[in-house]
Amino acid sequence: MYHPDLLRHPESCPALVLNADYTPLSYYPLSLWPWQTAVKAVFLERVDIVAQYRRKVHSPSFEMSLPSVIALRQYVRPSEYPAFTRFNLFLRDRFQCQYCGTFSELTFDHVVPRAQGGRTTWENVATACAPCNLKKGGRTPREAHMHIFRHPYRPTSWQLQEHGRSFPPGYLHESWHDYLYWDVELEA
Repeated sequence: MYHPDLLRHPESCPALVLNADYTPLSYYPLSLWPWQTAVKAVFLERVDIVAQYRRKVHSPSFEMSLPSVIALRQYVRPSEYPAFTRFNLFLRDRFQCQYCGTFSELTFDHVVPRAQGGRTTWENVATACAPCNLKKGGRTPREAHMHIFRHPYRPTSWQLQEHGRSFPPGYLHESWHDYLYWDVELEA
């Protein structure tokens, strides 16, 4: 009998990376390393193997199962505040326009326009769809007669991780389930 992991190409066998406390380094994007990086970290004794695929790789003198879950040996303290990036901004606002609520054609908007002295900071930039951004133009929401759902704020890394848990990826290997806690109802 063949198991699906035995047929998988190594490229489709990423390793879930856990911190030394066995929590994922990141939920969104999910902290995954390619199999080569995971194997190298094992040989450099920087990680412990927690779970393995049935898929093996080998050289003429060595064979090993590819790791599917690894844990860092040294704890990596996450930074308190995440970097201000487009992706992190969208994640803070849950990939939703803060003016109309749509999830498509997303861009970002300066609540106080730059022409009026607004800066590109967490506290002044919100996710907006292209039509709302165009409608608002170089005006404030009040001047444009537009309501903003959530006023911009500087999120903590913890808040972004919590938001990321709302967006599980399309594929989760069965060996990862015990280490990931998505927003799902627990069985009684």
